[in-house]
Amino acid sequence: MTDARDPSSGIRLTRAHDRRLRAMYRSAGWPCLDGIEIELLGHGLLERVTDGRGSEYLRVTDAGIARLAQSLNQNRQAFDAHEALVDRVAREMAGQGRIAWRGLTLLGKPDDAWQHLKPDVFSIRNTTVEDYVEPLVHEIKVRRADLLCDLRKPEKRAGYRALASGCYYVLAEGIGTAEDIPPECGVMIATPTQILVIRPAPRRAIRLAFHQWMALTKAQRIHADDRLEPML
Repeated sequence: MTDARDPSSGIRLTRAHDRRLRAMYRSAGWPCLDGIEIELLGHGLLERVTDGRGSEYLRVTDAGIARLAQSLNQNRQAFDAHEALVDRVAREMAGQGRIAWRGLTLLGKPDDAWQHLKPDVFSIRNTTVEDYVEPLVHEIKVRRADLLCDLRKPEKRAGYRALASGCYYVLAEGIGTAEDIPPECGVMIATPTQILVIRPAPRRAIRLAFHQWMALTKAQRIHADDRLEPML
């Protein structure tokens, strides 16, 4: 959700405010008595209500409902844009002759503990020689806020690197540059017509574990001419 400022109040609204507003809408509205609540009250998105016994609770105002609807719409648009780019990258990999999947969950072990890893796109070379498989992970970002949040998770990147011989961030045009991305990852920029490699990912030799091969055999691969089905 984009930050918003009420010129009269000087209050900047963030995702934390939207989350609290959703929580208030779903709950009985008991006050938390913190700064976020004060700002939502000051912005007119919450109001104080006293029940018949003298207890005070909070209620989302009509302006708060409008804010929630705007947030929901923007989140839906971002999700749709993300899924569309995931689909493009998967079909791009398939078009290059690789075997590609989207929405996989794979077990990886970057350190001493196993992790359930969910790369946006995972692909391997179409080969019968195990040493030539060259697994790749592509992590897709369409909003800068999501990119910056993801960059603060080195353990996630370590997990992906444990799965693949190379890892890429694929960025929607305008949300970031190669300088934003750690050097252990490659960078691609998605324009409306092309997906450009800005910095190749460092490669290393890796072999997939048996349980990872089993997960791939059970998943549905993506073909170059596949299209993302619209969400109902």
